[in-house]
Amino acid sequence: MGFFALDFETANESLASICQVGIADFSGNATKDDFSTLIDPEDHFAGVNVSIHGIDSEDIAGAPNFPGVYPTIASILSEHIVVSHTAFDRVALNRAIARYGLPEVKCRWLDSARVVRRTWPDCAKSPSEDFMRDCKAF
Repeated sequence: MGFFALDFETANESLASICQVGIADFSGNATKDDFSTLIDPEDHFAGVNVSIHGIDSEDIAGAPNFPGVYPTIASILSEHIVVSHTAFDRVALNRAIARYGLPEVKCRWLDSARVVRRTWPDCAKSPSEDFMRDCKAF
């Protein structure tokens, strides 16, 4: 069984301000295909976000906006298992969809952070030095 891993970057505190998407198709033990593009969030870039991902307004000049990329995202993810680390990417997708009045992407979500916490009990603790050391490999 395969799945798609999804990662969004946002321009600012609004989860609808998607400025980059990356999607990897995992089948078997390898990546089968991937898709990545910058997106014009049609919004401002906050310094803290830029410091995390390094994308700013100059980088997205000429990039499509979310509605321009949405058909590709929807066609890749629809009716598949989509893995994200925490709810961030799921919420970002849904907020961008709502912002532009686009149809919901029907897929099955799997939160990799929840899988890690349930699989390795040491990772279920609150963050601490021990937690960071024990979970560094994950």
